[in-house]
Amino acid sequence: MKTSVIFTTYNSPAWLEKVLWGFFEQTANDFEIVIADDGSRDETKMLIQRMQSETEIPIKHVWQEDDGFQKCRILNKAILASEGEYLIFTDGDCIPRKDFIAQHLRLSEENTYLSGGYFKLPMNVSEAITREDIVTQRAFDVDWLVSKGLKKTHKTMKLTARGAWAEFLNKISPARPTWNGHSASCYKKHILAVNGFEETMQYGGQDCEFGDRLVNYGLKAKRIRYSAVCVHLDHKRGYVTPEMLQRSKAIREDTKKNKIIKARVGIEESSQ
Repeated sequence: MKTSVIFTTYNSPAWLEKVLWGFFEQTANDFEIVIADDGSRDETKMLIQRMQSETEIPIKHVWQEDDGFQKCRILNKAILASEGEYLIFTDGDCIPRKDFIAQHLRLSEENTYLSGGYFKLPMNVSEAITREDIVTQRAFDVDWLVSKGLKKTHKTMKLTARGAWAEFLNKISPARPTWNGHSASCYKKHILAVNGFEETMQYGGQDCEFGDRLVNYGLKAKRIRYSAVCVHLDHKRGYVTPEMLQRSKAIREDTKKNKIIKARVGIEESSQ
């Protein structure tokens, strides 16, 4: 099954490099990477060109001009550029464990979308991670992370759970399965059926709104929070405004109330 991994980036080349190193270590090998670039400067373009020369994994760079936070718009462009029949979504600040893609593919089901999780790292630990730490997978080892300054909590189970124990935790987790931008996947045909992401939304629930429409369309949501693991690198969110959040909340409420299936402005409009 041809697979595409899609994630966004914006002027964060140091984090993007670490994420790509993570995908270079995947146990699955038949996939392409589509980087949805929401208006980064040339430094990001130069990094991607260098990384393309360091791997046999196809890497596509889909770029649009900087027009504020327009994640949904660039994701739709990346979806159109993707060649996979199965699409896995993550973020340009999330380093995937080596089995990230393999777990998404193993747990995929025809009329289901997968809802994964992430493990948040503080800034000091985010900055400390090197390529060697990703190659050796130390970056996912709790003891190593603690040695770098991580505070140990019950949440570290996301990094230690394996096999049947991970499956059990997935089932009993109280977290509602939603479409999470850092770790989610489904068949491309279902994404096209709901017209992709809602481009009238900016920051604030845009991923969950997309998942709401997939459910309205008829898909089931399946938790894989403890199976497909990535670590989230810390960053600021200076682009978020109260007005943005309020508008996005109103759109999501309308989607849920009126059982909206297709994006009002989505892939069909992007392709025109």
